[in-house]
Amino acid sequence: MATTAEVLTDAFGRIREVVYEAVGELDEADLASRVDPGANSIAWLVWHLTRVQDDHVSEVAGVEQVWTGQGWFERFGLPIDPRATGYGDGAAEVSLIRTSVKLLTGYFDAVHEQTLRYLATLTDSDLDRVVDTRWDPPVTLGVRLVSVIGDDLQHAGQAAFLRGIIMRAK
Repeated sequence: MATTAEVLTDAFGRIREVVYEAVGELDEADLASRVDPGANSIAWLVWHLTRVQDDHVSEVAGVEQVWTGQGWFERFGLPIDPRATGYGDGAAEVSLIRTSVKLLTGYFDAVHEQTLRYLATLTDSDLDRVVDTRWDPPVTLGVRLVSVIGDDLQHAGQAAFLRGIIMRAK
């Protein structure tokens, strides 16, 4: 890989691989299953990681979120605020995220495609651009994208772990 954009594209592609391995062929009940009442479900984990990617990448790219701009909020029909990303959700909020694999991966794929389109526009010098001054030190584009990758991979791994538990119980 010769460019930063190619490295970032590869990293986001790895998230997609783990997400698809985690959700493949599960039904809605499996996706909503929780190992205890306070735990996250696969549906919530994948929805959350996708919402975070959508929120953060759309902000730095200066485009509308896929969630609202392409009608995914309406398609999901969840009783939540359209701006919700899952940060700070408790057990009650986690239980609201119920969906099918098809809908979940459809939204994920739409966000992934928007992310790849944005990454293709980046040059190495773009990564030093400050995108968030609320932190000390201020957050650069490179740090924000690596943060999204790290968060998404962590949650995708958690979803894969839960899948293993669910499949062993069947």
